[in-house]
Amino acid sequence: MKKTILGLFAFSMMSATALAADIKPAIIYDLGGKFDKSFNEAAFNGAEKFKAESGIEYREFEIANDAQREQALRRFASDGNSPIVMAGFNWAASLEKIAAEYPDTKFAIIDMVVEKPNVKSIVFKEQEGSYLVGVLAGLASKSKTVSFVGGMDIPLIHKFACGYVGGAKSTGGDVKVLEAYTGTTPDAWNDPVKGGEIAKSQIDQGADVVYHAAGGTGVGVLQAAADAGKLGIGVDSNQNMLQPGKVLTSMLKRVDVAVYDAFTAAKSDKFEFGISNLGLKEDGVGYALDEHNKALITPEMLDAVEKVKADIIAGKVQVHDYMTDETCPY
Repeated sequence: MKKTILGLFAFSMMSATALAADIKPAIIYDLGGKFDKSFNEAAFNGAEKFKAESGIEYREFEIANDAQREQALRRFASDGNSPIVMAGFNWAASLEKIAAEYPDTKFAIIDMVVEKPNVKSIVFKEQEGSYLVGVLAGLASKSKTVSFVGGMDIPLIHKFACGYVGGAKSTGGDVKVLEAYTGTTPDAWNDPVKGGEIAKSQIDQGADVVYHAAGGTGVGVLQAAADAGKLGIGVDSNQNMLQPGKVLTSMLKRVDVAVYDAFTAAKSDKFEFGISNLGLKEDGVGYALDEHNKALITPEMLDAVEKVKADIIAGKVQVHDYMTDETCPY
């Protein structure tokens, strides 16, 4: 009997090892690289958490230009990697083609919907998290002028901006919101000098809180705000520590959770295809509060933003989604 139990235990361990061996996860980052302190780095952190907990290694690749997208994706798929997670909407065109060529491979794309039977599309309600940081910006502003610096001028980033405008203006007092973008090409994500210049221009126009949704470009935005004695707001990852005491908060977009969950689901043979849309209710977005910014947010501000958060989750406050209607009503 003892031998039988030991034999079954050994068999179960072998089965678990065999299952793990079938999982060959991979992640491909967008332009800006995995250490952009923002979107890509959040994806990297999710992959690292999975590796630390599971002991399973993953492959990764940082593209240098758009021409590498299809080549990198096909290489990973042909090597048998699965699931393959792509960080960023710019992967959509390549994925449409490669997913059809490799129907047995599991793919996941973040920030875009690709309607293929072997693709999981992960999108976020960035407008909800941006509304919350807009509330904090409006309450923190002394000049009653706040601003937004976007990266690439596309509807997805206008989604951040519109939510931010709505939150800021909901605080009353005729809050003014300035808005600008760093470019119309993918280079807009990795130009901290230009981001800083735009932030300085907005500060010269009276802005005393500057929110960015600009990837690596945002590092320059936060630096410019801190240098001017104003407040910045980070995005995607918690960026409060980049300028301690000068970053009001960061709009958290849980790209790390998306990557971690995709890898974990594949490992457990529970990978689901179709669309996942993550908002406040799903803990897909939020705002950061830690030792670096807690002195900047008063109890009254915290009560106000938590009430708005609860109202959004309950459906009492509806935040406009720019992706469904490309107008901003605020």
